[in-house]
Amino acid sequence: MSKKKASNKQTMSFQTEVKQLLNLMIHSLYSNKEIFLRELISNASDAIDKFRFAQIKQPELNHGDELFIQLSFNADKKTITLSDNGIGMSYDEVIDNIGTIAKSGTKTFMEQLSGDAKKDANLIGQFGVGFYSAFIVSSKVELITLKAGLDHNLAVKWISDGTGEYTIEDTDKKTSGTEITLYLKDGNDEFLSDWQLRSLIRKYSDHINYPIKMQKMPEQDKDGKDIISNELETVNKANALWTRNKSDITDEEYQEFYKHIAHDFHSPLKWIHARVEGTQEYTQLLYIPSQAPFDLYDQNRRYGIKLYIKRVFIMDDAEKLLPNYLRFVRGIIDSQDLPLNISREILQSSKDIDAIRSGSTKKVLSLIEDIAKSDIAGYAKFWEEFGNLLKEGIIEDFANKERLAKLLRFNSTHKDDTTQTVSLDDYISRMKDGQEKIYYITAETYNAAKNSPHLEIFNQKDIEVLLLTDRVDEWMVGNLHDYEKKELVSVAKANLDLGKLDDKSEEEQKKEEETHRPLLEKIKNILGDKVKEVKTTTRLVNSPSCLVVDNNSMSIHLERMLKQSGQAVPPSKPTLEINLQHGLIQKLEASNESEETNDLVQIVFDQAVLAEGLKLDDPALFIQRINKLIK
Repeated sequence: MSKKKASNKQTMSFQTEVKQLLNLMIHSLYSNKEIFLRELISNASDAIDKFRFAQIKQPELNHGDELFIQLSFNADKKTITLSDNGIGMSYDEVIDNIGTIAKSGTKTFMEQLSGDAKKDANLIGQFGVGFYSAFIVSSKVELITLKAGLDHNLAVKWISDGTGEYTIEDTDKKTSGTEITLYLKDGNDEFLSDWQLRSLIRKYSDHINYPIKMQKMPEQDKDGKDIISNELETVNKANALWTRNKSDITDEEYQEFYKHIAHDFHSPLKWIHARVEGTQEYTQLLYIPSQAPFDLYDQNRRYGIKLYIKRVFIMDDAEKLLPNYLRFVRGIIDSQDLPLNISREILQSSKDIDAIRSGSTKKVLSLIEDIAKSDIAGYAKFWEEFGNLLKEGIIEDFANKERLAKLLRFNSTHKDDTTQTVSLDDYISRMKDGQEKIYYITAETYNAAKNSPHLEIFNQKDIEVLLLTDRVDEWMVGNLHDYEKKELVSVAKANLDLGKLDDKSEEEQKKEEETHRPLLEKIKNILGDKVKEVKTTTRLVNSPSCLVVDNNSMSIHLERMLKQSGQAVPPSKPTLEINLQHGLIQKLEASNESEETNDLVQIVFDQAVLAEGLKLDDPALFIQRINKLIK
């Protein structure tokens, strides 16, 4: 649809996702309907922030008026009106910001919605509803907005009942900014109260940096009659929360400020508020959310910290202020030293920014460490939501790798539990006498890892193995070679060395190889290029065979993941290891019939392929061979 400026009223349809969201949101969030005011005030505050930032490059935008938000109501008409003198919106921006949902990952988000009001309320809270929350209490919403900097006063009027369509037309407005009028549904008269609206402002929006003004409450004359005044008075504290002393800020104020900047319905898990002085002077107020947003892993999603300079808003996704793996952190950094005209390009190469980034990263890691030490349940919740990002940190942040490694949690063979609770320190504390390495296996699922034939000798000897099943794990262990001077070793790599825990010496193993050389050569000749070589093994107890790769080669699991994602992978050949104690191998060694020998070799190989979670080239032929063997 062309978005040309309208001279007459036009009727347009909401984007399909907006229709779905409005319908579900109204029903899911109605039990907490008062949040509509918080959402609309937050939007108004953001609009004034953007206006102040625009003034830096366009001083002519300064109209000389105080920047504030105004709230009023009309009990007779059952309306509430909220206005700001911020940046405003153009015709196209109204359509983009209200008629559509521009967030990346919207389709995925909508697919997660189920119609279950309780579940959907949590998801919607993660998505953020902003302007649309007005329809929780309104049968009709009217918006009039004028973009700052236009050379005319031609504003935009937008009206909708939230059911599927909206009208948009030109109108007049004297000053830039946005005015929203809500026509309340029946049953919402509680909001047509001066006392109630003031209470909600103090409850949800006391921290807003700009004055939120309402008409001064009536005074009484000597006869007891109300004296109505047109004078406005400020309801909220109207100062930047992060500039106040920590001792003067309540937990409730910190939590509401988080909900404002993060557009999150849920309270944060933890936060830190600090002033840094020295060569750099800045204030940090950083939060760890209690829940991950639905689009945390969307590569197109911009995340970051809000950057202020001398309390002037600069940008709301200054991703260079923290490393990418900490993109779940929300909050603000207010610098006293950076230039007001800073750009994203300057952020890329500024030593001052690098210093802020380093200091903020250390603060966040200290906060996470504190949770891990003092709040086991809280850290378990944190790990469930954001653990994979800390694993990304092992890859990205060499300077803090040791600190991050201490925070990692895994599954292991020590406990049959799909919840990742085992730290590397836990593992080391349970190592066997004589054990010098930390053993792990990577697999697609928990069950695939737990039941892998590679674990058989470890289970028999009661040696703990870490079970790594997250996609990031392969890259993580590729960058975490050791911990506390203990080497991390994959149990699926060739040349497995159990050290003092091994039953056979290296010399005994070589002797065994030579004794059974005819068998190994027979298997290799039949399999040909399917395998690099065939060897005997000490790692198997119950299985006849397994596949391994060289210590410096890509794991079978990683190779499979890369192929599934469409990436080109250099051809590689695994090594087939066989268990000489297994009946199938003994039958194979004794077999002299060429057809039977061939079938047995193929079965041994195909079983090893299946155990790795790989697909067979010909599953039907495998079944035929198995049936023949059974007969």
